[in-house]
Amino acid sequence: MSEEKEKQIQEEETETTSDAPVSDKKWYSLRVISGKERKIKERIEMEIERSGWGDFITQVLVPTEKVYKIRSGKKVISERNILPGYILIEAIPSMLSGEVIQAISNIPNVIHFLGRNNPIPMRPAEANRMLGKVDESQEAGEAMIEPFIVGETVKIIDGPFKEFVGDIQEVNEEKKKLKVIVKIFGRGTEVELTFMQVEKTS
Repeated sequence: MSEEKEKQIQEEETETTSDAPVSDKKWYSLRVISGKERKIKERIEMEIERSGWGDFITQVLVPTEKVYKIRSGKKVISERNILPGYILIEAIPSMLSGEVIQAISNIPNVIHFLGRNNPIPMRPAEANRMLGKVDESQEAGEAMIEPFIVGETVKIIDGPFKEFVGDIQEVNEEKKKLKVIVKIFGRGTEVELTFMQVEKTS
């Protein structure tokens, strides 16, 4: 084999080994001040871009789910952290050390990695469970942050029974409907309403 051919093969092998396969990446937990997760995520992503770490820090994730409340007959949607006080970082273990750890740890409101200066990767089952929760919440859509409860008193704010007050008899989460007992002329009458037609009295 010619020297030129050997050199070409060596270069190809070097290129192949420099790109770490997905299986070489692991997820790490970064402890942060609760309530500051989004801002810290932005700062980490800026640092990754500024320092050229994109090849070995591939994802920075704040696990969230969409939730909603009913306020005056309107659905108010917001996002809630699934894991308050933590950010998940996917990285190549051999590259997550020294200067990189120090730079991330020095970002305001960051506490430390799990394992501090020697970050401990999450177990695959644990990482998959957490990532699965994120996927499930995205597929399921919004979850109600203040669910209706059987026996709870609600005020009807829309429809023919507007301004009536009644007690919840049944909750159908799938159809987003309630059966409510209201008193009409002294008699308890069951009416079916959507979540949007009532509001909590307290």
